Amino acid sequence: MSSSVDGITSEINKLVIDEHLQPNMSTLEPRNPDHNPLRILKTMKKEQGRPAFIAGPMVRYSKLPFRELVRNYSTDIVYTPMILAREFVRNDVARYSDFTTNSKDRSVIVQVGANNVEDLVKFVDMIHPYVDGIGLNCGCPIKEQVREGIGAALMSESDLVASMVKAVKDKYQDKVCFETKIRIHSDINETIRFVKKVEQAGVDFITVHGRTKNTRSSQPADFDAIRTIKASVNVPVVANGDCFSLEDAYKIAEYTGVDGVMAVRGILSNPAIFDGYSKTPWSAVELFWDLATSYGLPFRITQHHLSQMLDKVIPRKNLKEMNECKSLIDMIDWFDSNFVLKRRGDNGFATLVEPAWKINRQSEAHI
Repeated sequence: MSSSVDGITSEINKLVIDEHLQPNMSTLEPRNPDHNPLRILKTMKKEQGRPAFIAGPMVRYSKLPFRELVRNYSTDIVYTPMILAREFVRNDVARYSDFTTNSKDRSVIVQVGANNVEDLVKFVDMIHPYVDGIGLNCGCPIKEQVREGIGAALMSESDLVASMVKAVKDKYQDKVCFETKIRIHSDINETIRFVKKVEQAGVDFITVHGRTKNTRSSQPADFDAIRTIKASVNVPVVANGDCFSLEDAYKIAEYTGVDGVMAVRGILSNPAIFDGYSKTPWSAVELFWDLATSYGLPFRITQHHLSQMLDKVIPRKNLKEMNECKSLIDMIDWFDSNFVLKRRGDNGFATLVEPAWKINRQSEAHI
């Protein structure tokens, strides 16, 4: 698929750390302070007159190829999918499969699911040299995670969260940028008490999803609550929820006063959201194909990304055809039969906004 496969894959750094060893820091380049998420949040408004633009954590879908893709379209900070600290620190198979990075993966925050100080600190010990920040998930509402005492379960455990934050910051201080991503409580005063407690524990910034753990995504995010939380703390705050366009990002930032705006569903469907595109440009489709095949992204994940990206770009009939492909080869053949899909090295690669239909298929697509 891509002429750059060898060059890109040679840069991949799969994190393989024996659980009894510390990373050999002499072999690692130090993190560039310009990529520190806290610095980005504190300076973006001053330097560029806008909030920091952030792609949030997505189970299965915020993997390395997608993280690299969105950075081509004005995204400042990108999260990994959540990694379970317990599995990561105990299981080398998890370390092989859960986290992959390379020299282009900047600025990156790894999100962690943890419910005790010991696992969290061990996780930070292992992974901090390879990332620009670490975020503790206190917002995931998935029942299986809540039953394990992670994600949104931590919203009723403010003392535990504070102790985890304090343990990391006491050990690493400014060497590790540490965030907590939360949801709101039904009683906003409870959320205010929560964020003040974690701020006192030393958290560097807080991301607030403007819904409770029981609020459906079809219900509007509560930006009044986010504005109240922003006014209650001195650390930077990021707003999460209902960002589906660049206009949304500016409106949310202006209304709440936050330092950054996070998109999740919005950027999954349109990776160029922060560049002002109303739908996915064809350039992003070609770039994603190049990255997905170069890095070896699994077929079903690749298919889901393309399905989301093309939802507003091609007719339903054609989208259904693509979703019925059974393998990566079938899907590549489908794209090549319908579109002029340029590869890296081809003249005009990743430059178009609209799809480059094959002439005979373009007329069929609009029947």
